[in-house]
Amino acid sequence: MNVLFVGGGNMGRALAGGLIAQGTAKEALRVVEVAEAARDKLTAELGVEASDVLRATDVNAADIVVLAVKPQVIREAAGTLAPLLATQLVISIAAGIRIADLSRWLGGYTRIVRAMPNTPALIRRGITGLFAAASVSEDQRGAAVAVLGAVGETLWCAEEKTLDAITAVSGSGPAYLFHYLESMIAAAEDRGFTPAEARRLAYATARGAVELALHSTEPPSVLREQVTSKGGTTAAALDVLRARNVKAAYIEAIRAADARAAELGDVLGRDG
Repeated sequence: MNVLFVGGGNMGRALAGGLIAQGTAKEALRVVEVAEAARDKLTAELGVEASDVLRATDVNAADIVVLAVKPQVIREAAGTLAPLLATQLVISIAAGIRIADLSRWLGGYTRIVRAMPNTPALIRRGITGLFAAASVSEDQRGAAVAVLGAVGETLWCAEEKTLDAITAVSGSGPAYLFHYLESMIAAAEDRGFTPAEARRLAYATARGAVELALHSTEPPSVLREQVTSKGGTTAAALDVLRARNVKAAYIEAIRAADARAAELGDVLGRDG
């Protein structure tokens, strides 16, 4: 499986590194990256060949082309790529760029998979939502899973609009958890712990709770009940959260992110 990455930033580098860790030969990977510092980092860390221009020879040799550039420049990249495509699978990880718009910029090319990874992919603990155009074969769908699965879990969406919800839940999701950690650290410091102690308590508690949930067959609601004694300390804390309607606020926040993702898709897909 020969893969050409158009864009060698954090996510492109993470995907290339994940593939190499899973046994893909470095020689099977090529990267196009305009920033010299990023090219040097790719070569130094991963040993892959990186160039500053999109070469026809690299596209011709590729089975998969991963568009890992920012949404604002993907139209320009697609215009350069369009006349070079033959049967390659094109995977786009550009947030908000819909398949119909990318296909139009690629001159009507339709072998396209959209992917929405999240930042834990940088340590190969991410989850990626995927949606494929109808013309993508089962083998190519499997190839998309192999590429994105190199940095974590994958989840296929039956409808493309579901990717907006994926963006809202898991794409933006790390920020929600970081916000929780910020709050827990601030609360621990308020109780007299040093910043280092507060971080240690918050990180270990969050990591342990997630691991416990992953190893349990019970839903989080039951695990919460098991921690909560009537009239106890946990109950006192949860009473405050319920009074502030925190659960409803999170649901509303994710709805807002979903709506914004759809709005950005409209804006980014406009013909300029």
